[in-house]
Parts: sequence; structure tokens; C-alpha cells
Amino acid sequence: MTIVLILLGFLVGAFIMTMGGGGGAFYLGIMTGVAHLSPSTATATSLFTAIPALAVGCYSHYRTGNMRLHAGNKILLTAVPATIVGSLAAPYIPELIYSWAIAIIFVVLGVQMLRQSFAHHVKKTGQPTWFAYLLGIISGLMVGIAGLSGGGPIMAGLMLMGLDMPHAAATSSYALVALSIVGSLLHATQGTIAWTVGGLLMLGSLVGAAITPRILNRFDPRLLTAILRPVLGILLIAMAINQVW
Repeated sequence: MTIVLILLGFLVGAFIMTMGGGGGAFYLGIMTGVAHLSPSTATATSLFTAIPALAVGCYSHYRTGNMRLHAGNKILLTAVPATIVGSLAAPYIPELIYSWAIAIIFVVLGVQMLRQSFAHHVKKTGQPTWFAYLLGIISGLMVGIAGLSGGGPIMAGLMLMGLDMPHAAATSSYALVALSIVGSLLHATQGTIAWTVGGLLMLGSLVGAAITPRILNRFDPRLLTAILRPVLGILLIAMAINQVW
């Protein structure tokens, strides 16, 4: 079990740095499906586990020069308050309603990403500022309510604003560090952290997160975006199906 958790953590850490987030759902899946933790414990442990890998990856991305702090700050302006509100409201939201709401969000974002991937004439200008704020709210609610990373909306929002995959991934990692810290502190007061399971996953994810940004920086940003954007869209739709299946 120890080796399995470390290996799975490595894969999640690499995924987070490649796609700019989204690892929270995978951490939750591993903790509930492999480690058999309760949902409340998995939620608290997931956010705690994600912080070191995100921090290491964020620093690596910063060293590559791909980070766009201005775009990240737009999202954080509403994402952090939404994380706090979501955490406080979580005990009063029925699980079924939450699952369907998140599923709809994922489908909309996934379809939009796929449309951009295969459209012949995609507008290159960014979305208006309010759209970044809206994505920040959605992401913050995901972190606050269920302990998800919130990376999907943030990554999609950054790419819709005109950032290519390497720049969006780097900027998203910056935003997710802040959200994960806030969410972890809030959820730790409501659930128990499984330190052993979290520590093993954290060890693997740290290695994956440290290596991946340097690999990404060796590829052509336009080619990488063309390949990974539809992958992100499909993953978002798959996560939507998983939410309500």
C-alpha cells in the first residue's frame, strides 16, 4: 500500500503541474477508493496533501518565467472569499445538489475548451474581467464546499483569457497554493486529517510536481496547448460524469 500511494501521488503531482490543477478530485478518489477514508477525512486530508506539491511546482513554474501574476490575482480576488463562504455553507448543502451543480460546471467548461480546440477561427483576445471573477467564485466554492482543488475553472478561465497552456498552468499553480492553504485551514477544523495517508501521497506528489515544470518548458507552447487543451476538456466532462454517476 505504501508504494502504491507514493506512485499515485507522483502521478497526481505531475498531472497538477501539467494541467494547472484538478488534482483535488484525484486525491479524493484515491483516499476514498484506495485508502478507504471517510468523505470528511478525505476532504481535509486532500487539501493538506496538495499544498507542498503545489508550492514546489509553483516555485518551479516561477523560475521558468511563465507565471502571469496579474491574471492570477484577478481570480484570487473572488476565489478566496468564495472559499471561506463555501466552507461555512458546506454543512447545509445537500450532497446531491452539490454534485449536480459541479457536474454542470464541468460540462460547460469542458465543452468550451473542446470548442476552442477544434474551432477553425478562435478569437485570441481575452474574456472581460468579470469572467475571471466569476471563474474565481466557482473555484473558491469548489474548494470551500468539497475540498476540491478548484483547478478546473481556474485553468479554463486563464486559457479563455488568452493564456497558452504553459502560462496558464504556471499561473494556476500560484492561485491554487493560496486556495489550498485557506481551504485546508478551514476544513481541518471540521474533519480529521489522516497524516500517514496524506504524507505518503504528499511524498510522491512532491517529486512529480518538481520534475514536471522543467519538462513542460522544453516543448513549444502552441503545440503543447493544442494537445493538452482538448485533453483538459475531456477530463472536465469525465469528472462531471463521475460527480453524478
